[in-house]
Amino acid sequence: MNDPQRYREAWEGYWEATSDAPGEAIWDSDPSLSAIPHSELLLPYADASLPVVDLGCGNGTQTRYLATRFAHAIGVDLSHAAIGHARRADTGGVAEFAQLDLTDGDAVRALHERIGDANVYMRAVIHQSEPEARPAVAAAVATLLGARGRAFVAELTPASKDVLRLAAQGPDGPPKKLRRVYEHGLKPADAAEEEVPDLLRAAGLTTLDSGDTALPQTEQLPDGTRIDLPARWFVLAVG
Repeated sequence: MNDPQRYREAWEGYWEATSDAPGEAIWDSDPSLSAIPHSELLLPYADASLPVVDLGCGNGTQTRYLATRFAHAIGVDLSHAAIGHARRADTGGVAEFAQLDLTDGDAVRALHERIGDANVYMRAVIHQSEPEARPAVAAAVATLLGARGRAFVAELTPASKDVLRLAAQGPDGPPKKLRRVYEHGLKPADAAEEEVPDLLRAAGLTTLDSGDTALPQTEQLPDGTRIDLPARWFVLAVG
């Protein structure tokens, strides 16, 4: 795509065409499969009295869980339509949601100035960002952490492409939720194997812990098993 405006429009179009139904977005997995185990990996390193910022929060499913584990949870997303979904779903008002372009350094710094050092949760954002935008996304993580925050970042690996190809081999082609991703011009699993750790290091982030995992999706392979996309996770600090 390589066009920031078209990229924003692609995400707006995707979320505008998505209903408020839980799980309609292919990555909108239950927190028991995402934010809950991810929090268990992050919390040994993090100060839970600091706020947590969920980068690329989408409809806020994970953000609402994070609000139960940290002093305050803020979900941010490039898409205004996604933030609308998140606010409607947060009937208890447990979290804060705002539109934010992670490549807008001034806006990211303004958020850090408002809330202070924060923890960060970011699931599968770098891999689908435009290549030229990825360094800014990694830098946004570092800016929000400051000296005291810690981050949990999980990103798809290139092996996910093989799983997605398998998912598309059903008699009707890609399942509905995956087809919608492609129809809106979004590109999952687009980062090379070592690109993500290299970007994190270049942003001044130190890896405190890491490992292999899979990101569960809300769609199935042709044989009926759940789509689980291979990924790597990192717990990070600045310095």
